[in-house]
Amino acid sequence: MPIVPRPRAPLHTPTPPFAGRRWPCRVYPGDLVQAAGLREDLRADLHRLEGLCPDLAETVVLCASEMFANACDHSRSGQSGGRVVRTLSMPAAWTLCLSVVDDGARFDAPACPQIPYHRTVEEWAESERGRGLLLIEQLATSWGSRAVVDFPFCSGLGTAVWAEFAVTAPGIAPATGAER
Repeated sequence: MPIVPRPRAPLHTPTPPFAGRRWPCRVYPGDLVQAAGLREDLRADLHRLEGLCPDLAETVVLCASEMFANACDHSRSGQSGGRVVRTLSMPAAWTLCLSVVDDGARFDAPACPQIPYHRTVEEWAESERGRGLLLIEQLATSWGSRAVVDFPFCSGLGTAVWAEFAVTAPGIAPATGAER
């Protein structure tokens, strides 16, 4: 009798979306090398959501990668010992919310994430950087940033950049920021 290995069951069986769902927070060293691990972990977490459109999952992963890179580049997260926290939740049954929290403002970087609208057409054409937030604005249903702690004496302790995505049934294209 031949021995045939049985296929392994996934570690976590996907479950339907529901309001109030939260995945465990994940903490990463603030080094751009860690972006691959962030993407891998996020794909695994998104796999736990039943019926999630694969295109939407890759969109969320792309936005998370951009947010992570910004946190490493523009905050204390990118300095020695810095960290970045990634959260994932569903505030409503059909809304997925991704957040990336940095370690706080550096003195040589802007305190609040913002799209650099003040560039000329020529500056945009020659620019090698600065398009990540534009990408997020176009791909997410909505996005923004807020201070981690909302007390005046705690300013600069960290910024949470968040993006929301509309979760739709498989086969239906998700709405993006451009379609709002």
